[in-house]
Amino acid sequence: MSFFDLLTMIGGLALFLYGMSMMGEGLTKASGGRLETILGKLTSNPVKAVLVGAGVTAMVQSSSATTVMVVGFVNSGMMKLKQAVGIIMGANIGTTITAWILSTAGIDSDIFLVQLLNPNSFCPILAIAGAMILLFSHKEKHRNVATILLGFAILMFGMESMSGAVKPLADTPEFIRILPTFSNPLLGLLVGLVMCAVLQSSSVSVGILQSLSMTGAIGFDTVVPMILGQNIGACVPTLISSIGARKDAKRAALVHLYFNVIGTAIIMIAFYGIQAVYPLSIMEQTASPLGIAVIHTLFKIVITICLLPCTNGLLKLARLTVRDGDEEKEEDRVLSLLDPRFLETPSYAVEQSRAVAVVMAGLAEESMNLAMSLLDNYTDETAQRVKYLEEQVDVFEDQLGTYLVKLSSRPLSGKDSHTLSTLLHCISDIERISDHALNVMESLKEMHEKELEFSDKAHKELQVFCRAIHDILNITMMSFREEDLERARQVEPLEEVIDGLNLDIRQRHIKRLRKGKCTIELGFVLTGHRKRQDKKGIYPLCQKANGGA
Repeated sequence: MSFFDLLTMIGGLALFLYGMSMMGEGLTKASGGRLETILGKLTSNPVKAVLVGAGVTAMVQSSSATTVMVVGFVNSGMMKLKQAVGIIMGANIGTTITAWILSTAGIDSDIFLVQLLNPNSFCPILAIAGAMILLFSHKEKHRNVATILLGFAILMFGMESMSGAVKPLADTPEFIRILPTFSNPLLGLLVGLVMCAVLQSSSVSVGILQSLSMTGAIGFDTVVPMILGQNIGACVPTLISSIGARKDAKRAALVHLYFNVIGTAIIMIAFYGIQAVYPLSIMEQTASPLGIAVIHTLFKIVITICLLPCTNGLLKLARLTVRDGDEEKEEDRVLSLLDPRFLETPSYAVEQSRAVAVVMAGLAEESMNLAMSLLDNYTDETAQRVKYLEEQVDVFEDQLGTYLVKLSSRPLSGKDSHTLSTLLHCISDIERISDHALNVMESLKEMHEKELEFSDKAHKELQVFCRAIHDILNITMMSFREEDLERARQVEPLEEVIDGLNLDIRQRHIKRLRKGKCTIELGFVLTGHRKRQDKKGIYPLCQKANGGA
């Protein structure tokens, strides 16, 4: 194998990896976040969870992507740990679809229809179609389809390049001498594990084996232990993604590890036990791409059938490894929806960001309503609650804003890009509402400490004003939560009414001040001069939030 063959092999591997990534990205964008929603909801039954996990993984072409996504779901509290187990098992089966697609590269026949199944025949057609769509279509759905077609074509071209580059290995004495050592079950397993861990993909690892098999130089005695080792190596991306996650998310990653380690051990003992008593003829045969795909799938299915009834045992083992600790606050649980793992599926990350923004809006609304309630009944507990909510809203703004900025660098659809821009504008308005609530609370706290009271007329006027604020705030937040444009249109007329009330109350206060019925100090509290801020908050929030509803 010459230097240029090695260079071609590395280039083919690069195309293979890029094509798989491109195809998965296209499929994810085409789904518009629906695949993630399916994962999150259709997992109540273990068998159904396995089927859903297999189906979604077959779509995104990566078990690592599915399991990392599941760890994110568990980390955010959207999915229970028990639900995740079935999906993880299904993902192991779904990932084998890539090996079946790649096995078509070994098709050789003189029949025209059979030849069309060979990638050398249909991949150029897919590449041309994808390129034409990207060049001449501006519709996002069409461009997503084009990305899928081009990704698949690039993947198969990479496979062909690798296969062509490694063919000289069949005539290389050194390669032929080293191959028998990999037929040792433990050594072959270790090589497969390391290969998969380095490449971060079992599909790519199996693809390399299929490329080598086209040389006719490797047998099933070498392939079998390496495939088993790749089962364990596939856990590395999931384990890495669980670093810094909540306890249940770490347990989900460990379930994936234990499932593959125990399943591989069962297959190793059973398979090589049978081989020792009744030697299997297949172990003496030369491996083929189709044979590798069959063995890969068969092992995954057998492991799932064996361990699916043992779901509770895997969960207990994970819980023994990662023990329970202190319970986290509800606000922290909500913020865990902003999981960095979801950035790999931007459409879903946008949905999660919006869900967090809705909770943030609810906290700001609660803080303002509580602050206004202090006018009639001041308590230190309520005042502390207002202060706590304002601090939480600040945390939400900081973390959500940072997350949205990271998300903005990802490939987004037009709709998602608009939603992200809207959220970035809205969260500052939401945070401002909680700041106003804190200002109101501090003014009323000062009145309480100094034993100051408004006159009956002033008190009644403020009650009317507070009810108006409560109504406009409620309508605004409802329109934001439900993306209701009709309800949003009600805000501007109400805002004008509130402006009128504000002016009227100020004028009435000046009259009472001239008559000596009110003090200057209470006037400062009433007009808000002590905590002056720019008058923005409710209406701008509604206007921005519903501009694209």
